[in-house]
Amino acid sequence: MRTLENATWADWAKNAVLRGVIRAALLMPYKMRVRAFGAFVERIVAPLTNYDKRAHKQLSFIWPDMPEDARTKLVKGVCNNFGRTMIENYSDAQFARQLKDAKIDGPGMDALEQAKADGRPVLFVTGHFGNHEAPRRVLAQQGYTIGGLYRPISNPYINAHYEKTMIEMSGPVFAQGRRGTMGFVRTLKEGGMGTLLFDIRANGSPRIPFMGQPAQTATSVADIALKIDALVLPYFGIRQPDGFSFEIAIETPIDHSTREQMMIDLTTRLEARINANPEQWFWVHKRWD
Repeated sequence: MRTLENATWADWAKNAVLRGVIRAALLMPYKMRVRAFGAFVERIVAPLTNYDKRAHKQLSFIWPDMPEDARTKLVKGVCNNFGRTMIENYSDAQFARQLKDAKIDGPGMDALEQAKADGRPVLFVTGHFGNHEAPRRVLAQQGYTIGGLYRPISNPYINAHYEKTMIEMSGPVFAQGRRGTMGFVRTLKEGGMGTLLFDIRANGSPRIPFMGQPAQTATSVADIALKIDALVLPYFGIRQPDGFSFEIAIETPIDHSTREQMMIDLTTRLEARINANPEQWFWVHKRWD
């Protein structure tokens, strides 16, 4: 893994460009900024990085009978949501104000409140769907402190400010790896709360059906939950039709069983969200082999 000490000039240049674009976007009024950055990623970044081609390929793999024009429209929506999510998460206080009136609901709220009262660890689980940071920020506004375990970005310059934005949202974050995972688990053991995204391909992990195709899926959520008896709560930040507001869904807890079954149950929850709003999942990620 690259660090600031062994980063390349290419890393520095890419970060300089990205930071410049983000700073320029942050000068705009909030809604203009979100709309513009979504269009920027859809029309410029995605073609340059082949994100659009990757999304096309994966959609063809999962839904081979989808008409080409429908797939193209869906890819545009995927990339636009990706851009909106990125700039929202860099917008700090303005994003928080936008979420102030977000509807938060779901059958998991009672279980969450009970776990908080009992001092039981809570492990929130979500995927790269809608805006995956929206639920954590909304719950933070209600007084919950939620840490996170995340996969570092390979460019260390970009990773530094990416990590900073996550810390400012709600609580401590830990980079994946032995040391980071230990810190994350220690926080949970003390009665804390944390969040994990489980929908990135994890090489060497069990192949669990996802959208009808086997996908290597990390079992970290189940491993941690079973070890420390943590409540496992799926939650999602669902972007609403206006493109700016969100509904926060706190779902029924996942039953403790085997680690494989727990990951199947979590995958089923995410699949339901994707089928309802396919443009809100990050199809640009390399999910399948």
